[in-house]
Amino acid sequence: MRPILLGVVAAFFFAFTFIFNRAMDLSGGSWIWSASLRYIFMVPFLLVIVMVRGNFRRLIQEMKANPGEWLLWSTVGFGLFYAPLTFAAGYGPGWLIASTFQITIISGSLLAPLFYETIQTSSGRISVRGKIPYRGLAMSLIILVGIAMMQLEHMNGLSLKNVLFCVIPIIVASFAYPLGNRKMMGVCGGRLDTYQRVLGMTLGSMPFWLVLAGWELATGSLPSQEQTFQSLLVAISSGVIATVLFFKATDSVKDNMGKLAAVEATQSLEVPYALLGEIVVLSAPMPDPASLIGMMLVVAGMVLHSYVSRAKEMRSATQ
Repeated sequence: MRPILLGVVAAFFFAFTFIFNRAMDLSGGSWIWSASLRYIFMVPFLLVIVMVRGNFRRLIQEMKANPGEWLLWSTVGFGLFYAPLTFAAGYGPGWLIASTFQITIISGSLLAPLFYETIQTSSGRISVRGKIPYRGLAMSLIILVGIAMMQLEHMNGLSLKNVLFCVIPIIVASFAYPLGNRKMMGVCGGRLDTYQRVLGMTLGSMPFWLVLAGWELATGSLPSQEQTFQSLLVAISSGVIATVLFFKATDSVKDNMGKLAAVEATQSLEVPYALLGEIVVLSAPMPDPASLIGMMLVVAGMVLHSYVSRAKEMRSATQ
C-alpha cells in the first residue's frame, strides 16, 4: 500500500508541470526553455542531497561503469519524456496534456514483455519474461473512459492540428518515461538509492538539454524572468519532489510487473489535480457534472487496478 500512497503524492506534485507549462506558454515563453531549465535547475538541488548523504562517489563509479547506457536511457526517460510534454503545452491546455498523458498507464503495461520479473517457485526465486497484465489493463481502460468523459467536450472544440500536435508528442512521452525508468532500474541493479538514480539520470540527460538550450540561444531567444522562476518551481515540485517519490515507489516494486503497473496507474490522479490547479492558478472554469463523474471513474479505475494486481500476486504466492 505504501508504494501506492507515494504514487498518489507524486501525482500531486507532477500536476504542477502541466499547470506551469501551460502558464509559460500562454505568456509567450519558449517550450525549449521550459523543458531545459527544469532539468538544469534540478542538478544543484539533487547534487546537494546526494553529497550530504555521502553517496556521490558511488554514483560516479556506477555511471563510469556504464556511460553509454546512462546516456541513452536517461535521455529516453527524461529527455524524450519531458521535451514532448512541453512542446504539447503549446497546442492544448494543461488538463488536456495531463489527460492524454494517462495513456502511459497502458504504455507501461504494454512494455512488460521487454523486461524480466522475479517470481517465487517451489525451487526458489527465478526470473521470467514479464507478461502483459491483461486484467490490470482492463482496469486501466476504466481510467481512460473517465478521462474521456472529462475532456470530450473540450477536445471537440480544438482544431485537428492542435489535436495532432498535442496527442502525438504525448504518446511518445507516455512510452519514453516508463521505458527509461525501467531500463535504468535494471542498469542500477539495486546498487543506488532513489536520489542517486534521479541525479544520475538528470546528469545523463544533460547533453540533450544543453543542445536544446544552445539551439535556442543561437536563435537569440532568452527566457523571461517569469519563465525562469516558473521553471524553477517546476524543477523543485515535479523534478525533485515528485520524481523522487515516484521512483521510490517504483523501486520498491521493480521485480513485479503487476505491482509496477499499479504504481504507474496512480499517476492518473494528475488529471483532477491539474484541473483543480488550473482553476486556482489560471482561473479556468469549473468542470461540468460529466467531468466530476469522470474523475470518480479515474479514482475507481486506479483502485480496481491496484486490487487486481494485488489479487494476482496473492494467487501466485499460494501456488
